[in-house]
Amino acid sequence: MSRYVSFRDFDWVLLLLVLLICSLGVVEIYSATLATKFAGVHIKQVEWVLGGVALMLLMSMVNYNALINRVPLMYVISIAALLAVEVFGKKYLGARRWVQMGSFHFQPSEWVKLVLILAMAKYFADNRGECDVQDIVKAGALVGVPMLMVLAQPDLGTALTYLPIAIMGLFLGGMKAKHALIIVLIGVLLAPVAWHVLKPYQRDRLTSFLEPEADPQRKGYQVIQSLVAVGSGGILGKGTAQGSQTQGQFLPVPHTDFIFAAFAEEHGFIGAMGVLLLYFIVLMRLIQNAQTAPDRAGTFVVMGVVAVLAFHILVNVGMVVGFMPVTGIPLPLMSYGGSSVLFMFLALGIVMNVRMRRFVN
Repeated sequence: MSRYVSFRDFDWVLLLLVLLICSLGVVEIYSATLATKFAGVHIKQVEWVLGGVALMLLMSMVNYNALINRVPLMYVISIAALLAVEVFGKKYLGARRWVQMGSFHFQPSEWVKLVLILAMAKYFADNRGECDVQDIVKAGALVGVPMLMVLAQPDLGTALTYLPIAIMGLFLGGMKAKHALIIVLIGVLLAPVAWHVLKPYQRDRLTSFLEPEADPQRKGYQVIQSLVAVGSGGILGKGTAQGSQTQGQFLPVPHTDFIFAAFAEEHGFIGAMGVLLLYFIVLMRLIQNAQTAPDRAGTFVVMGVVAVLAFHILVNVGMVVGFMPVTGIPLPLMSYGGSSVLFMFLALGIVMNVRMRRFVN
């Protein structure tokens, strides 16, 4: 490390907040999987978190500019990894998203987010002029190619998480309002085409949340059970391992996609608001780090992480309370899953990397 870079500049407050969220997640995973076939996976989650902290510390020591300079190579590797999923991927519940490596199921689409954040930072850091139509097309292609590949798996939820990276990059890159309006108009015109491309179950997910009572046993089941769980928690909740919807196994996948519903049932409105407050403070801390970044690339990197994290929280919580369609997007740092946890810590490691170099001349 450079003599100007010191762990005294490490954002220990941010790390403490993140670990607090992870701890709440581990407790809820333990509670939600009690007396199920998933019992004990909270231990695995602890291992992922500890491994993530180690990766974050290592990532903070590698100059982020060195990573940005290697973006072309990392992008090619990412595309190759997504192709490998099509060839060697393990099919589960009708989707081919993982490559099995021993006992670990590697999900390349999660790691691609990190490469895209760096790619957008490199493109707009090198391009200091006005963001014109050519820049929009190039940036859109950078994100669009892996996004289409992930959609083909099919994994609509993960593919959608690439959008905020592109939007944040274009916004910070100085995209004009008229261009943004044109993009929205094109999106509206292409929506019917995209609708017909989607598989039937994906269409059901995008519409069933609007009227889950129309098919309470099938299409609307997840949303209804989630709403019941959140509502039954009341103000203070029913207590850890005391949730009727969670412990009765009515709530689907309570340790992954619907962990916030399980937490709200067992810890009530106060607990749910406490978790959202923690996330809000983390986002504000990240934005503060973006403001003190030593260069344009650093700002783009940190704000890319902010965009992904905020999108995950918004969609997951919105899904749980019936305001968003069920898309399988996990709640960051709380939901069970190695790829998701490790990606998040790596992303935070790059944020720490930027922060620790804010005084480097």
